[in-house]
Amino acid sequence: MLNGYHILTLTHREAPLENIGHAVVLEENATQTLSRLKAHFGWEELYYLATCNRVQYLFYSTAPLPDNLPMALLEVARPDLTEDTLQKTAAIMRFFHGPDAIRHFMEVAASMDSLVVGERSIVTQLREAFQHCRAQELTGDHLRLLVQFTVETAKSIYTRTGIGEKALSVVALAFAEWKKANMPPDARVLLIGAGETNGLFAKFLHKAGYQRVMVFNRTLERAEALANLYGWRALPLDALPYYSEGFDGMVVCTGATRAIITPVLYQQLLAGETTPKTVIDLAVPNNVDRTLTDMYALRYTAVESLRDAASENLAYRFREREKAAILVEQQVAVFRGIWHERQVERSLSHIPVEVRTAKTRALNEVFGKEIAVLDPAAQDLIERMMNYMEKKCVAIPMKTLKKVALSHAKHSGKSEQGQMSAVGITGLS
Repeated sequence: MLNGYHILTLTHREAPLENIGHAVVLEENATQTLSRLKAHFGWEELYYLATCNRVQYLFYSTAPLPDNLPMALLEVARPDLTEDTLQKTAAIMRFFHGPDAIRHFMEVAASMDSLVVGERSIVTQLREAFQHCRAQELTGDHLRLLVQFTVETAKSIYTRTGIGEKALSVVALAFAEWKKANMPPDARVLLIGAGETNGLFAKFLHKAGYQRVMVFNRTLERAEALANLYGWRALPLDALPYYSEGFDGMVVCTGATRAIITPVLYQQLLAGETTPKTVIDLAVPNNVDRTLTDMYALRYTAVESLRDAASENLAYRFREREKAAILVEQQVAVFRGIWHERQVERSLSHIPVEVRTAKTRALNEVFGKEIAVLDPAAQDLIERMMNYMEKKCVAIPMKTLKKVALSHAKHSGKSEQGQMSAVGITGLS
């Protein structure tokens, strides 16, 4: 039975991101709080995950749960909050039980439930959270089995579907367009604007090995701060008309409300060169005069086209999410069998020790005198025979009971599904 698995969660689906923090354990005493939660409710195991858009309490317990679990949990986890805040937060938390908890955990790991569908970083966050909880002795065999299986499931989904493919970030899409020009790492790059967007683009340039980058910004200090991160150069924006070193590619994103790269300025920046250039305009409104595309040989990309591409890619990921959902459903069934098999292994863990003890007693005590008078070859034969019998005496019941467990898992799966229709998944409040 998988009914020992439970998840209580609050995510971007139920609350604004700033309110998700109401369900987060305070960092300064997180270890003590989580241990207190586990002891207070008598849970066998507890796993806690907190990211920028979700907080999740996954626990294993076969004991009855209180009807007001969300409120009861928050009262222990966040005694610093007001009664009104606790009640409002508890009312919107989602509860998953049994197979639905398994399914939801897999969907989280495969980023099917993420704010950005297909964002792979959740797998690393999930694994690190488990390692942290294990170090605090909050988890045990049930959650270890689930986390290990879920991580492998997520990896398989990323491999077998396109849920993590096709960039959604405008900056990532812009750099993909940039790469189409096949500019070498020693290409001359003008980065005009040193705000957040160009700062993100700068990371892509640095990772790709570009060294000849000149950063321009209205505030020189900000341009220098960005340039110094990667060993580049910086100049104030008003020095742009006097720049005469030429360029191969240009990325523009400033706070200006008009086109600052005019035909006159562009002609000056060319410094007499006639080779095709690459221009990325990430500003809204555009900072590059569109008439340049008719006047010069250049590969021009505007933010509007990138946003359209991002929307198309998001639609693609949602279509792939449907494929991932089918795989998750299959994996829930697989995990049911693995869990039952593991319970058999745990229940029979004493058998190898008892069989080995009986073998040792037979060789050394019960038949010790008779064996002692035999020649070395006969003694060796008897010991090898006993070792063979030891393995068989362990393997035969294990194999038989695992078959029984798998058969039981199939029947209990149908039973659990029937139970879930009565329990539901959307709330204890």
